[in-house]
Amino acid sequence: MLPSARMDMDGLKEFGTRYASAWCSQNAASVAAFFEEDGSLQINGGSLSAGRAAIAAVAQSFMTPFPDMIVSLDDVSMRGEAAIFRWTLTGTNSGPNGTGRPVRISGHEEWRFGPNSLIGVSKGCFDESDYRRQLQAG
Repeated sequence: MLPSARMDMDGLKEFGTRYASAWCSQNAASVAAFFEEDGSLQINGGSLSAGRAAIAAVAQSFMTPFPDMIVSLDDVSMRGEAAIFRWTLTGTNSGPNGTGRPVRISGHEEWRFGPNSLIGVSKGCFDESDYRRQLQAG
């Protein structure tokens, strides 16, 4: 069963675990499949990626530079009507034009579920300056 805004914590954790696994899969469409067809993803207040094709493009923009990327579920919880998915990404920037440097960043996504119990809106956040520093300095 997929979670909704009123699902239980076990269902939310299972959804978060599967979502993290999708990010590790090197299959961007598998990440997008967790979103409503017209769902959206926004990272660090940047451009809104709306629809599964746009969300898959965002996922691919992380997968390509980090072919060994692992996204781990750190925690998942509810805050009002929103689910909070906390994660850690580790990988080596060894994709095309990569620096060869390892990266470890943590962040979170705030999810609001849609009518099909998939993510309708996700607002993600991570420390972009730390990410860039790690790419440059290791």
